Amino acid sequence: MIQPPPKSADPLMPSAIAVLAEDLGVKKAKQDTLTLFVLAVLGGAFVALGGLFATVTIAGAADYLPFGLTRLLMGITFSLGLILVVIAGAQLFTSDTLMVMAWASGRLKTRRMLHVWTTVWLGNFVGALGTAALVFFAGHYSFGHAEVGSAALYLAAAKSKFPPVQAFFLGILCNVLVCLAVWVSMAAQTTSGKILAIQFPITAFVAAGFEHCVANMFFVPYGLMIKWGAPDSFWTTLGTDRALVDIPATQFAINLAAVTLGNWVGGTLLVGSIYWLIFRRDQGAAAPKQIE
Repeated sequence: MIQPPPKSADPLMPSAIAVLAEDLGVKKAKQDTLTLFVLAVLGGAFVALGGLFATVTIAGAADYLPFGLTRLLMGITFSLGLILVVIAGAQLFTSDTLMVMAWASGRLKTRRMLHVWTTVWLGNFVGALGTAALVFFAGHYSFGHAEVGSAALYLAAAKSKFPPVQAFFLGILCNVLVCLAVWVSMAAQTTSGKILAIQFPITAFVAAGFEHCVANMFFVPYGLMIKWGAPDSFWTTLGTDRALVDIPATQFAINLAAVTLGNWVGGTLLVGSIYWLIFRRDQGAAAPKQIE
């Protein structure tokens, strides 16, 4: 029996990526609400697992490594989240902002696109929060003589205290890199190529200290769970008074909204819309029927 020729390992050109990005946006929009939501729960959980990996990586590192190197290690390990989303299959609000390309070409109605974004954001929140709860009840924060918990508290406190305007712009910068990671991964024709394509942009945004709304859905609630629920033995080991840990929940809610809006701007306006303008703006007349 004659075997078909192997699939080319050559990367797609940017114009071909633009077509693929549009097609994927339409494909996602065709999924029913339950499927979208469950895939989004997985996406939130995958990003949370990346956040957990990054937290463990930096536990205790501040006393031995310079800030930049610590952030680099955190970024390398956090990349696990998007790798799982892309390779294992899940929905992520930040990368789904690229659906704007299909909308701009007339292949998606505004109502349907907004429905997908809302459903996925909510599912991401459930997945990230649920993973935080699982990790908390596992007592993972006590590992490394409470160093893991200390790192988690540090991250939660830092991310919950950004002024909203700063959080907004950090969110823009973050999702430019996240969407570029997804864009470049679409060029790769092999699993290893996709993983490598994702690694550098994601490492860059984490190392730079930019803000990702889905990651914050894990980091801050996990820190709050530790602050409110960790036993006295944990605080004794840590050598810190529970009352001295400041993680303002109200400020976190405001920041989450600001980061979400910033992520939306970075993905839709600075990546998806720009590439649509370059490669797809003349394709509207030939666009298939809109997805309701």
